[in-house]
Amino acid sequence: MFNISGIEPTFNKKEDNSEVINGSLQLLLVTISPTAMWNESCGEQLQDFTRPEKIVIGVMLAIITAVTVMGNTLVVIAVCVVKKLRQPSNYLLVSLAVADLSVAIVVMPFVIVTDLTGGKWLFGEVFCNIFIGMDVMCCTASIMTLCVISVDRYLGITRPLTYPARQNGQLMAKMILGVWLVSASITLPPFCGWAKNVHTAGVCLISQDFGYTIYSTAVAFYIPMLVMLVMYYKIFRAARKSGAKHRFTDLSRRERLETVANEALRMQGLKPPGVAEECAALSRLLTRERRNISIFKREQKAATTLGVIVGVFAVCWLPFFILSTARPFICGVECSCVPIWLERTLLWLGYANSLMNPFIYAFFNRDLRSTYRDLLRCRYRNINRRLSAVGVHEALKV
Repeated sequence: MFNISGIEPTFNKKEDNSEVINGSLQLLLVTISPTAMWNESCGEQLQDFTRPEKIVIGVMLAIITAVTVMGNTLVVIAVCVVKKLRQPSNYLLVSLAVADLSVAIVVMPFVIVTDLTGGKWLFGEVFCNIFIGMDVMCCTASIMTLCVISVDRYLGITRPLTYPARQNGQLMAKMILGVWLVSASITLPPFCGWAKNVHTAGVCLISQDFGYTIYSTAVAFYIPMLVMLVMYYKIFRAARKSGAKHRFTDLSRRERLETVANEALRMQGLKPPGVAEECAALSRLLTRERRNISIFKREQKAATTLGVIVGVFAVCWLPFFILSTARPFICGVECSCVPIWLERTLLWLGYANSLMNPFIYAFFNRDLRSTYRDLLRCRYRNINRRLSAVGVHEALKV
């Protein structure tokens, strides 16, 4: 026996040199372009932005983030400062604002950096998992809170006397806790070994496991969307029935009743027979008419508000969740084959829902509008007194 490991056969030298050269070229390509294998396997390419494009994109996304922070901060401050808004029914608005504010503070900045690098994740595998958990948790909490708000509005309109959550702060707090626990049920599985997030060669992607994808998208979007549509339909139907029953559009009838009542009150001093009874009957009729008008207006406002909320919510999130549901079945579970520009555009369209929520509620809520105006003008003194005076003035106009 003898050792031949140090002997170099001359007949294989040329072949070995070519293998060394090929190996060196492959190593050089990987060094120059670390996403080469990722692009080849997934069909996904990083975006190559010029400096002016990066500036424009960065400024636009920074403005979206800043406005989202400002709007949702105003909601939290308004409900905490103004006594008239400090009601159990508005706790859901605070929970929604906190979820949207969390999206703007702990999620959007990292997405902006990733977008400016063309879609490459720069923060490592450990923080990739943390980031995905925060993103899923906050966005799901926002969507689930919108769902609970729609149910709360429906029950508050159709069962004003038997629905206790609006008067019970503890019950409303339990509902909010349930929202965040459901959101956690979607966030935790990747940390518990059910489905692993994707992090390879600059990619940070939520787990593409088929079962987890169906579960997460159904709980985070499709079920809340279905509930919101059902609640909107029921409120809209209740408003139509109320309008058909009371016929409030006949303003001349109300004017005639008020004229007769005023004439009866004027003649009451003369005390002719039967005037007092007639006056009392007309007063009861007017009171019932005003109460019916108030109920009808509240139902109409609830239907309009919820319709706008559902519409904006669907426009913002539906394209993204359709893409998220279909992606693992099209691309497989190892990566994403969706173009970066399409994925990021639909993602930011979903984030825009967090920007719009505080302004939608302010548009339909006079108290929130007045509070926003006072806070933005730094008029903190006597803000509760001014809001109470406005409420009394509006009540006298009805």
